[in-house]
Amino acid sequence: MEVTHLFRIVICRLAARAALRAHRRYSQLQVSHALSERLQVFESLRKKRAKEVSEKPLTILLADGRTVKGTAGVTTPLFVAQSVRSKDALVSKVNGQLWELGRPLEADCELQFLGFHTVEGKRAAWRTGACVLGGVLEQVFGAKVCREGASEFGLFCDHLLDNSSLSLSEVEERCNKVAALKLPLSSVDLSAEEFQELFQNSRLRLQLVQEQMSGSTVTVHRCGDSIAVCDGPLLPHTGLLRVFKMLQMSAVTIANQTESSGLTRLLGVAFPGEKDKQEWEREQEEAKRRDHRRIGTDQELFFFNDVSPGSCFFLPKGAHIYNTLTDFIKSEYRRRGFTEVVTPTLYSTALWERSGHWEHYSENMFTVTSEGSQTYALKPMNCPAHCLMFEQRVRSWRELPLRWADFGALHRNELSGALGGLTRVRRFCQDDAHIFCTPEQLEREIVACLDFVRSVYQVFGFSLHCLLSTRPTPCLGEPEQWDNAEQQLEKSLQQFGERWELNPGDGAFYGPKIDIQIKDAIGRQHQCATIQLDFQLPIRFDLQYVGQDGRLHRPVMVHRAVLGSLERMIAILAENFGGKWPLWLSPAQIMVIPVGGNSELYSRQVVQQFHGAGFMVDLSDDQGATLNKKIRSAQLAQYNYIFVVGDKECESGTVNVRSRGGKQLGRRPIEEVLASLTRLRDTRSNHDEF
Repeated sequence: MEVTHLFRIVICRLAARAALRAHRRYSQLQVSHALSERLQVFESLRKKRAKEVSEKPLTILLADGRTVKGTAGVTTPLFVAQSVRSKDALVSKVNGQLWELGRPLEADCELQFLGFHTVEGKRAAWRTGACVLGGVLEQVFGAKVCREGASEFGLFCDHLLDNSSLSLSEVEERCNKVAALKLPLSSVDLSAEEFQELFQNSRLRLQLVQEQMSGSTVTVHRCGDSIAVCDGPLLPHTGLLRVFKMLQMSAVTIANQTESSGLTRLLGVAFPGEKDKQEWEREQEEAKRRDHRRIGTDQELFFFNDVSPGSCFFLPKGAHIYNTLTDFIKSEYRRRGFTEVVTPTLYSTALWERSGHWEHYSENMFTVTSEGSQTYALKPMNCPAHCLMFEQRVRSWRELPLRWADFGALHRNELSGALGGLTRVRRFCQDDAHIFCTPEQLEREIVACLDFVRSVYQVFGFSLHCLLSTRPTPCLGEPEQWDNAEQQLEKSLQQFGERWELNPGDGAFYGPKIDIQIKDAIGRQHQCATIQLDFQLPIRFDLQYVGQDGRLHRPVMVHRAVLGSLERMIAILAENFGGKWPLWLSPAQIMVIPVGGNSELYSRQVVQQFHGAGFMVDLSDDQGATLNKKIRSAQLAQYNYIFVVGDKECESGTVNVRSRGGKQLGRRPIEEVLASLTRLRDTRSNHDEF
């Protein structure tokens, strides 16, 4: 015990000296001054929150199976990472929960280290970078920082600055210098009242944080002489970030505000080293080449127009992809016991008040006023309408489970600044379904939903893993109800057999959920499919069924989507395939190129035959182009197959087949080619050869 106590004293003294040296060096970058009132309030609140953990031995199990001994309240993941020489660690997971490297461990645990190559590690790095950037904007450039954070695109700071002509290169240079000081970061969770006390002189900061609050507390961090608000773990000190790059500045739109806020968002990225930056730049170039907006324009799939912002116009080729995906899911519905329903698009606010959405979601709805001043809203989701359908008559346990699917158009009033191609729209369609079942049927239904998701994603070639998102704060419902539901979801995941992990506190306020993440061809993660339990809607609509015992019982409601938004899935698939659509999904499957004067009539017969078999086939009738140019144009347009037809093909009833990759498959009889391509299409194969 004496050794442990001595160890703790030494560590604390070293940390204190390092922090003091860092603070002195940092203070040299700006006008010397005492800690502001805000810093004093922060330190006072942090000391009040300091958690005393009794020092006792603990055992730490690492991901590679090794065990390490430590002391509760003393040993940190950072110390363990250094002792086992894990050089790339930026953040950790303790028993599946994200944990800062500098936060002492509290009990026996499983410990996993996460580097910059992981989503969590990158986010932790970028949140820390946002804290550094916020401090630089305040201390060096005199800006008023109102919000900082990280997204999948990088780090950002929303700020007010009278002189907005910032030099991005100068900001980068300042951030690099400040980060090199290895400033320690400390944090504290504050209540709304304490947060208001801390930022009483920053009205806009208070407003923005209040809009973002999902729980009862806000996490506030100190970095040098600045205070930042970031949701999630940070790095132990700024020295782990060695390279900053500022990307762009843009105006910020605030919800429910018509006038300009004057806020500017500075977006950037930060990296542990130059190699990480170079790898990111290569990824950005590849992502730009695969951008679904460019592919949509080049292949004439879709477009957007200001007459209906955030609503996509699908051209014939884009509509083919849209309808093929819809038909794919509908064919699975028939196999898996789902039945389709059709529901209205416009509802009186009475429905939304009954479901609870009007209180919590009305600002995201489009509303219209009819005669008699009656207000209606375009539906942003289907679930209340399905509850109405369930209660239309008395239901029996013999009918359950009921699996109702709905492809109705949904509308959500997204901010104009948040819109971006097909990934964030105002009008969209989901492969949405709701399952009403008995509690005893729940586990089996969840496993069936997971199997549905896996079978669909395997067709696209996606790998997947699952996140079990548990009870958030605050939430609705009894603790026992949540515990039981989470246990059932966990059993279903164990039975499912795919990799999954816990995502504590990220469930919906009305129930836990399973989110399915996929990885695309260039390693990016996307969350599309979701399976959610709902305790509240069956209660709000007083849904009941007659059980085997003759008594009334409450059904369990499951929200389920496989593709998610069809618009967003098309964007993901376009970028995953790089515009090279597999045959079954392709809007440009076959190009027929006639060669010679007598071949055009035969070519048209070939087009007609394949068109009659349901293929997307076109005829190249440009008389002025050479054969090589026609073939090259068809390849650039991403036609899966090119049929060259000349006199020999006319005489023998064949076509000369080439793939878009340039491979010559040779002269083949039409019936053989038709049968082969039909098989490739109908089996939804991603192969090019037959």
